[in-house]
Amino acid sequence: MWKNDEQLFALFRQELSTAVVGEVLDQIGLSAQFLPIAIRPLDPRMVLVGRAMPVLFADCYETFSPSGLNPVFAKPFGLMLEALDDLRPREVFVATGGRSELAMWSELMTVRAIQLGAAGALVDGCVRDTAALARFSFPIFSRGAFAQDQRTRGKVVDFRVSVQIGHVRIRPGDLVFGDHEGVCIVPQGAEGDVVEAALQRIQKRAEARRELEAGATAVEVFSRHNMI
Repeated sequence: MWKNDEQLFALFRQELSTAVVGEVLDQIGLSAQFLPIAIRPLDPRMVLVGRAMPVLFADCYETFSPSGLNPVFAKPFGLMLEALDDLRPREVFVATGGRSELAMWSELMTVRAIQLGAAGALVDGCVRDTAALARFSFPIFSRGAFAQDQRTRGKVVDFRVSVQIGHVRIRPGDLVFGDHEGVCIVPQGAEGDVVEAALQRIQKRAEARRELEAGATAVEVFSRHNMI
C-alpha cells in the first residue's frame, strides 16, 4: 500500500483524520495517545504528519550560568540551535519541558526547519511571530501565541530522547498526526496496523451513513457496524 514514509504520510493527510485514528488506537489497546486539548494548530487547516524528533527543555533564570556544573546552561539557548540543525526530512520538532509561558518556536526557526525538509513543529508551550508564521505552509501546533522570549527562561538540555506531554510518552521516530481536532501519537512500528484498520473503519462509516440516510435507526446501525 505504501513503500516509504513519504507515501505513508501522504495517505494520512489525504485519507485519515485524528478522530478515526484515535478510534483505532482505542481498539488496539492504546487508549492514551492524544496530547492535551490545549495544543492546537496555528491555522485550523493545518495537518501535521511526521516522525517525532523530541526536544527536552528545562527552566532557567538567567541567560548564562557560568558558575553551574552543567555546560549546557552556559549557552544562550542550551542545545536548541543544535537540535534545530539536527532536524531531518519529514521529522517534527516536538518540544516540551519546563514552563510553557514562553516562545518555544519562532519565524527564524521555521525558516531553518523548512530548509531542512522538516514536517512541522509541535511545542508544549507558545510560539511567537505569528503574523510571519501564517505566511508559511508549515504546520505548527502549540498552546498559543506569546511573545516572551525563551533565552533567559528556558534552555534545551537534550534532544532525540523520550519525552512526555500530558500522559503521552513520545519516543524518537514515533508518528505524530495532528489536525484541527487534536494531535495523536502512533508508536513507531504500529503504523501499518493502524492505517489498515483506519481505512476499513472509513469504509464502515460510509456504509453506516448511507444506512442512516436511508432511514435506519441509530440502534440498528450501531448493532451492525459498532459505531455511530
